[in-house]
Amino acid sequence: MRKIIVAQYKRSIFYMEIIALILLLGLAYNFIPSKKGTQTFYIPSSDINTTIKTLLENGYEMTAIDRWVLGLKKIPDEGWYTTKPNRCGRIAFFYTLYKQKTDALMDVVVFAGETKEELCTRLANDMKLDKQKLLEVYNSLALFKEADILAQRYTLARKANETTTMRYIFMMSQRTLGTFKQAHFRKPLSITELKIITIIASIIQKESNAVEEMPLISSVIYNRLEKKMRLQMDSTLNYGAFSHTIVTPERIKNDTSSYNTYKYKGLPPHPLGTVTLDALKASMNPAISDYLYFMLNEKGKHDFSADYTEHIGHIKTFRAYQNEKKIKEEKALAEKDTNETVKYFTPNPLGDLSVEIDWKKVKL
Repeated sequence: MRKIIVAQYKRSIFYMEIIALILLLGLAYNFIPSKKGTQTFYIPSSDINTTIKTLLENGYEMTAIDRWVLGLKKIPDEGWYTTKPNRCGRIAFFYTLYKQKTDALMDVVVFAGETKEELCTRLANDMKLDKQKLLEVYNSLALFKEADILAQRYTLARKANETTTMRYIFMMSQRTLGTFKQAHFRKPLSITELKIITIIASIIQKESNAVEEMPLISSVIYNRLEKKMRLQMDSTLNYGAFSHTIVTPERIKNDTSSYNTYKYKGLPPHPLGTVTLDALKASMNPAISDYLYFMLNEKGKHDFSADYTEHIGHIKTFRAYQNEKKIKEEKALAEKDTNETVKYFTPNPLGDLSVEIDWKKVKL
């Protein structure tokens, strides 16, 4: 009997030691310092592997125990998260990660035709970030010099840093583009094919924002390329620093870059700026036409033609409209200048005297 009691006692002590060891290991694990990672990040989908990968990419050290703790409760949903990793230890951090979703968000619109320089300048200003760092991340992720992201709306965390912000914009753009490719292409596009489509889309985007005109402009581009004609489009000279510069005859004459389609045949070497899905659709599916020319008209749209003589007529009509508009504006300005000389009446002991004041000559 005594032997049985001693054996049971020893067994109890052993179990208690095991439990104590487990508790001590758990306590030790909980307070093991973890490398402090990026506090604001985006989890792209709600599964354990994606969450682990996101945490690793954002500087968090992960162990097999971390993975187990993370899966004990609720796997985080897709979305933006802002964490405080060292506040309550490792167990609390991973166990409650799903609760740390942030609602401090802001919408940012990437505009059609915008260059990466313009985008990064705007993001730096709106989100209080470093423009140069944004550009560096953009260039590290880009396939082309421009148009690597789509013109659309993006929802960003206000506290996201430069790397996280740009990675998110690229990721969401690639998602949209991936869905677009599946819907419109039977086989995967090569990088070269995608670049050509994007370059043409960027030209279309610069020429017109009218969706109904885009397939017609696309047809002009393809028709001229097929006939080995120069594109001779002002939009191709709106590249880089000249993105929003009016193209003058002097500029056409002096610009020796391969973007100058007045001098060189074929497409420019790179896309001109960001594009919309509408421009991409038009680039892939040009209208069936024999058009070789198009010219802006007084309604802000374009007149298309297959005949050069007809095109010259459209040019003359628009120039006549511009001249008439200029005359009207100059006349209106002259009338405005005349009206700036007014009569100012002031009380006078001798009666009301009209005092004429020329406001142009008055200085404060």
